[in-house]
Amino acid sequence: MKKIERRILSSALEVRAEGESTQIVGHAALFNRDSELIAGSFIERIAPGAFTESLSKPDDVRALINHDPNLILGRNLSKTLTLREDDQGLHVTIDPPKTSYAQDLIESTKRGDISQMSFGFQTITDSWTRGENGAPDVRTLIKVRLFDVSPVTFPAYPDTDVAVRSHDAFVNTVPIESDDTEIRRRRNELEAMTC
Repeated sequence: MKKIERRILSSALEVRAEGESTQIVGHAALFNRDSELIAGSFIERIAPGAFTESLSKPDDVRALINHDPNLILGRNLSKTLTLREDDQGLHVTIDPPKTSYAQDLIESTKRGDISQMSFGFQTITDSWTRGENGAPDVRTLIKVRLFDVSPVTFPAYPDTDVAVRSHDAFVNTVPIESDDTEIRRRRNELEAMTC
């Protein structure tokens, strides 16, 4: 069974107010942008269209605070969460409830204390490219199943077991040139981490 992965990235998150209605708006994922180094050995990119199938079904996606299922902000099936792909990435519009935690989030977002978003997903299709001249390998997410989007406190890419195992499988199937000492060093470090 595939595990859920989460990615957190810096992207503009804002609060919009129209009359009595307040919305939280931003991008939970950005296309063709490099992640930070994951597990010390690879970076990740999201291909345009990676969410298309998940949005067309649609999968049952929730908006949460910091991925906490106890702090729900919206849900696409109840039409309090709107998700769409645009030219930048996965665009999110949340119609938050009139709960104390949602109002606290709105205040923190207005102040700029919370300004990033994240998304939880399972990989359906990805591809790997070997890094050259000491550059890290690159994982491209081509198709994912979306579970949640979240305004988050800390904008960092966490190391995930699923991504590390996927990279390990890639490293073991793609031959390494004998003169590429940097890749050999990273492969040895990865093998040491997974033992």
